[in-house]
Amino acid sequence: MIFHMIVLFSRTVGLVPRKAGARLGTVLGRRLYHWDKRHASIAIENLTEAYAGEKNPKEIEAIARRVFQNLGKVIFEICWSLSHDKKKQFRHFTIEGLSNIQKAYDQGRGVLGLTAHFGNWELLTVIGAMLKYPSSIVYRPLDFRPMERFMVLFRTRFGAKMIPKKKAFRNILKSLHRKEMVGLLMDQNVAWREGVFADFFGRPACTNKGMALLALKTGAPVIPAFLIRNHSGFTAKFLPEIPLIKTGDKVKDLEANTAQYNRVIESVVRQYPDQWFWVHRRWNTRPFYPWPREN
Repeated sequence: MIFHMIVLFSRTVGLVPRKAGARLGTVLGRRLYHWDKRHASIAIENLTEAYAGEKNPKEIEAIARRVFQNLGKVIFEICWSLSHDKKKQFRHFTIEGLSNIQKAYDQGRGVLGLTAHFGNWELLTVIGAMLKYPSSIVYRPLDFRPMERFMVLFRTRFGAKMIPKKKAFRNILKSLHRKEMVGLLMDQNVAWREGVFADFFGRPACTNKGMALLALKTGAPVIPAFLIRNHSGFTAKFLPEIPLIKTGDKVKDLEANTAQYNRVIESVVRQYPDQWFWVHRRWNTRPFYPWPREN
């Protein structure tokens, strides 16, 4: 019953035109910034440390406010997307770097999509529908089952498959063997057992090593993909393939390739700082050794 109530509410909210929804999302985000003091503080703390010496407190607070406005827009955009068929949505999306993703698929080894909680990452499935390439998404299931069921419905409505994060390695290999694109969000903190430390905004960030492991094992090309909100809608940017570093030293190769992934994500965040998920404690796991680590 709760699931059906969530769907009904979302479809009703989704009837609001996209531009009006963006305005309402901005208002909601402004309210959330004042209501959610905990996450507002996390965003300001993260931004202050990331842009130390580059931006003053007033600029930092302005970005933090826009971050919450972005999150407010995400909510309305999910509802809007759920309430319209894909053909009506396509006119609001453009693609840059199409040749990058086409070249990667042509290699015949599947594609590893490097992405992040950026812009409205939930609408990347619309891009998958536009490209008509088979795709899978690695995700962490939500604890609240009605919302989990809703998000699976939303993410798979255009044919994408979902791969739960727990014990995902084998299923990802199967997807790559079927020459699918597998999207992984690589911008969240992980426990030290799950990741390696790599620089992110000048600080050691414990980053999931799964993508580097997969790239080294399969040779599947890694293509960065980000969905950026703009005044007319959304632009999906597919960046050039990230070259695989493979020296034979497994530990160093994991660290070097993961560092490359973080550099790409950081470069995009620096271009559009208000569209990234600064409310997450990205640097929560700390290294046991001085940074940068001596070889």
